[in-house]
Amino acid sequence: MPQRRSGLPSGAPPGRRRRRRPNAALAVLGAPPDVDRLVVCHGDACCPNTLLDSSGRYTAHVDLAALGVADRWADLAVATYSTVWNYGPGWEGPLLDAYGIDPDPERTRYYRQLWDLA
Repeated sequence: MPQRRSGLPSGAPPGRRRRRRPNAALAVLGAPPDVDRLVVCHGDACCPNTLLDSSGRYTAHVDLAALGVADRWADLAVATYSTVWNYGPGWEGPLLDAYGIDPDPERTRYYRQLWDLA
């Protein structure tokens, strides 16, 4: 993947390209929402970290360095975010439908901002 001067891939979403001072970043983020459901989370659930076979079936997850227990929206927010820059608009709904969950704009906003700051 081509690199930009910032060192981040050029395909990274706009929020991942800028860096803020920690205190300013935390002020923008605000208080976390209540936990919806604790689950084992990937920690970087972007589309390229889920491997599929030629028929589209799941085969593996890679890049498990941030694996841990967190609110399921920590992964769902990033996974749906990633569908936009990896596949284009329109895939967020089908991903949440396949997961069997309704959109949650508050948790999605929070966890996307948190991911952008990481």
